[in-house]
Amino acid sequence: MAKKITMADGRTIEVECLSCAITSGLIEPAGGTIIETENFHAHQDVAYPVPGLVIVASKRHIHCLDELTESELIECINLVQAIRKAQRDELGIEYVYYFYNEDTTHHFHLWMVPRYEWMNEFGRSVESLRPVLLHARNKMNNKENLDKVFKNIDLLRNALKNYKR
Repeated sequence: MAKKITMADGRTIEVECLSCAITSGLIEPAGGTIIETENFHAHQDVAYPVPGLVIVASKRHIHCLDELTESELIECINLVQAIRKAQRDELGIEYVYYFYNEDTTHHFHLWMVPRYEWMNEFGRSVESLRPVLLHARNKMNNKENLDKVFKNIDLLRNALKNYKR
C-alpha cells in the first residue's frame, strides 16, 4: 500500500517503501547518492541536517541484520568501514554513533551519526540521539548548515569514488 511522504526538500512522493524507492534510483535523495555498491546504497537524510550523517541501506528489502547473506554482511561492513574512514579523514569526525532498528516502516538501514561538540547539551549516550536529531531537524534547517551538509556529501562522495565495489 502506497504512502504519501514529504521529503526534506519539500517534494511529496507516494511509495510503498521509501528505502526501496531510494535504493532502486526511483527517488534521488537530496544531495544525491554518496556511494552505491551491488547490495547497498549510502546517502544522507537531509531531514536531519547533521553534517556527515550517512545512512547505509540494503537494496534488498529485508528488515533485520540476520537476514543478510554472508557476502552481503561482508560487503556491508567493508562499506561502513570505508565510509567511516572518509568521515574521519575528509570531515574530521572523531566519533560516530551507529544504530538501526528492526521495527522500521522501511527496510534495513544503518545510521552513522557523527558526534559534535554542540550535541553535549543532550548527553553523551545513545539516548541523546533522538533529541539531537530533532534539534537538527527543527533548529538547523538553515542555508548555512544545509550548505555544509551538501558540501560534506560531496566530500564523502569524492573520497569514496575509488572504493572497490
